[in-house]
Amino acid sequence: MAQSQNSTVEFAVKATFLQGLATYGDVMVGNRAFEFYNERNPADFIQIPWEEIDRIEAEVIGRKITRFAIFTKANGHFTFSTRDNAAALRAVRAHVPEERMLRSRSFFDVIRLGIRRLIHRGSRA
Repeated sequence: MAQSQNSTVEFAVKATFLQGLATYGDVMVGNRAFEFYNERNPADFIQIPWEEIDRIEAEVIGRKITRFAIFTKANGHFTFSTRDNAAALRAVRAHVPEERMLRSRSFFDVIRLGIRRLIHRGSRA
């Protein structure tokens, strides 16, 4: 069993870690870190200290937040979906500045950006 980095838990909720195969467990937002613990294997966990988080991007469809990704300074990114993503992000907002909490690009934004880059690259040739 992993030792929690938090001395107090501010928010806890059931969650899914989306990396390859989905892993089910619990997310805990505390005073020192964002933590995910696998419900079947206690040795499988993710602990991200607040100072290690670079930014957080939320995928928004309509008015619903479907999932969010935490980008770290050194270890890549981790994607989560909780039972209440809005409440989880509200709890995280107390520890991560608002300018580092972003809305991820939609599918059409990515396509539009790619077309602009192709056109821009073609005009330089």
